[in-house]
Amino acid sequence: MTSGNPQPVWDPLHPEFRADPYPWYEALRRSDPVHRIDDYNVVLTRHDDVLRTLRGGEFARDIEQHAASPINNPVMQRRRERSEQRSKSILNLDPPDHTRLRKLVTQAFTPKAVDRLRHTTEQMVDDVLDRAESQGGMEVIDELAFPVPFQVISAMLDMPTERADDLRDWSQILTATLEPTTTLEDLDRADVAVNQLIPYLFEIIEQRRVNLGDDVVSALLTAESEGDRLDMAELMSFVVLLYVAGHETTVNLIGNGLLALLEHPDQLERWRNDPTLDASAIDELLRFNGPVQNTVRVPLTPVTYVGIDDEPIIVEPGHLVTTCLGAANRDPAIFEQPDELRLDRPNAQRHLAFASGIHYCLGASLARMEATVALTRLIRRFEHISLIGEPTWRDRYTIRGVNHFEIELG
Repeated sequence: MTSGNPQPVWDPLHPEFRADPYPWYEALRRSDPVHRIDDYNVVLTRHDDVLRTLRGGEFARDIEQHAASPINNPVMQRRRERSEQRSKSILNLDPPDHTRLRKLVTQAFTPKAVDRLRHTTEQMVDDVLDRAESQGGMEVIDELAFPVPFQVISAMLDMPTERADDLRDWSQILTATLEPTTTLEDLDRADVAVNQLIPYLFEIIEQRRVNLGDDVVSALLTAESEGDRLDMAELMSFVVLLYVAGHETTVNLIGNGLLALLEHPDQLERWRNDPTLDASAIDELLRFNGPVQNTVRVPLTPVTYVGIDDEPIIVEPGHLVTTCLGAANRDPAIFEQPDELRLDRPNAQRHLAFASGIHYCLGASLARMEATVALTRLIRRFEHISLIGEPTWRDRYTIRGVNHFEIELG
């Protein structure tokens, strides 16, 4: 940590924190694992505390409805206003609404649907690698990590791809509102993006309604459980979520994962020569430097955590509890030598990069498949892969990802 901080602190605005949050997590976990930021906010950095919170029925995900943050917080006020005006994403719903929607959409998001996309994904990756081979290298994010997941989710939804640049811009603007540093200006930009995205998707959905196909949008249009169906607002909300989350986090999983491999050439070489690691290596990459670093819950009843020296720490209903997934994934109480990348780590699957409980990532199997295909085909096709220059990171905290890095291939 920086020498300017005599006590462990939570400071996602600090440049050193944003560049590498893991030493900060470690300091908090050792000295103040249930860290009070202020009267309304607590940060958890231990695996057990994070897991308990993600799985606990006494916690809500609908922050706008349940948070008791000060009324003079303009960002929270704007969030609440937006929440009242729009159909909520399944990400931010609690039971029974979450249970109902999850049951409906799961019917259209099955392992079979993911398996059907594997061959398509392999072809897309091979096309990228063909071009990279002819060039002798590539810029990883723009040429591999973004276009492949975007084309895969577009194929899954049977969406046109000619507006890829617009979709990427809209996605980055919308995911910026997930940051703890979100401003009113960020929310204004997100409103503009939504107002551009919704009409585009609405037209496609209406065309699909009268011409159903073998795709997820068609399946969502016809999904029914006990006489229940998605209404238009719910359907639109879920398609937006799939289109944004369906590729944005996978972009960062591929980028972060490849960079970790290049920085640990012994592990890259081991995976290259050992296909038995294909089933588990992605879990270790997710644990080591996952794309989603935190998620927030709100207790509905008083909740007691245990601090240093068995001190009870009571969090009141309505307060915000930040579960730090990145910190939990480096907890030495769970993972031996957690700062080391070990692709054969026997308990890597205990990571919380996809969260846990009822909000466990619906697209986890798709993300694993895409990243495994992209990385294995790259490292097994090219014996020589090396960095060109220094990678740059996106200036984000919640969604952590490499912004730009180039590699030489041979």
